[in-house]
Amino acid sequence: MKNQKFRRQYSIDKYVIDFYCPQLKLAVELDGDVHDMPEQKEHDIDRQNYLEKFGIKFLRIRNKELFGNPNKAFEKIEKVIGSLLCS
Repeated sequence: MKNQKFRRQYSIDKYVIDFYCPQLKLAVELDGDVHDMPEQKEHDIDRQNYLEKFGIKFLRIRNKELFGNPNKAFEKIEKVIGSLLCS
């Protein structure tokens, strides 16, 4: 993916990011159905807002999207990487 390295299960302060690219400060989160629950949505928003204070950008991909059409999910990630490299 544009020669960017991602780390899996990367810790920042008290949180763990599913996949993180330190060079771009990009977090890729894979969200399953549990993330539809109101209390989980609230936790996700608080967590994301906290981590964004460190300059981290987020991309959320639903598990259904990844497993249903992985090429489309990877294209989405590549598009975000491309936009971050151009900015």
